Amino acid sequence: MSNPIVNNLQQIQKTIPSHVRLIAVTKTVSVEMMKAVYEVGVRDFAENKLQEAINKQNELRDFSDICWHFIGHLQTNKAKKAVESFLWIHSVDSLKLAQKLDFFSQQALKDGIITTLPQVCLQVKILPDQNKYGWNIDHLYQDLSSLQKLTFLHFRGLMTILPLGLTSAEVFSAFQEVTNLALHLRQDNYFSSDFDQLSMGMSGDYLLAMEAGATMIRLGTIIFGDR
Repeated sequence: MSNPIVNNLQQIQKTIPSHVRLIAVTKTVSVEMMKAVYEVGVRDFAENKLQEAINKQNELRDFSDICWHFIGHLQTNKAKKAVESFLWIHSVDSLKLAQKLDFFSQQALKDGIITTLPQVCLQVKILPDQNKYGWNIDHLYQDLSSLQKLTFLHFRGLMTILPLGLTSAEVFSAFQEVTNLALHLRQDNYFSSDFDQLSMGMSGDYLLAMEAGATMIRLGTIIFGDR
């Protein structure tokens, strides 16, 4: 009997070019479901609750090639555990959080808990939205000099989550603005040449995100169904 989740995933994979990284968002998804999509090639899994993620990581510890991504709002008092548990942290949404992550990354490297700098994306808020975290463009530029002093994080690009209720044209325009912002930050040498990742696009807008330049899309509902 075919697995509907696997069928969903295989149809979605046909729409995604090879340079775009599909990240399966597994909030509240069972380990059995995760194993099913693992079997058809998914290696990138994202969680937004720290303890749920750690529990799953323990259950899936034999799947050593899984790459774990944290995409939820991260409180600074959980920065240490996030650094120790995730290679990618997409939702770095403030200078204070970045500084905490940098501190704990230095400690974790020194203690041999991790061997690679955390790969991080800066979460930006292109459009006003009181329900979302992240820098607006002006505040990001104000913090850039401080961010550049953090040497134990590998800044890889930008992440965004758009407000609800936008038209397709508004969605595409906002994603394009994120793409252009990342390009300017790289061209102006605020970050290294591999500051080239754009984590944007979810189940309802990932096609527009890819058209606008996304390199990582975060898909949950469209694969696993409503939670």
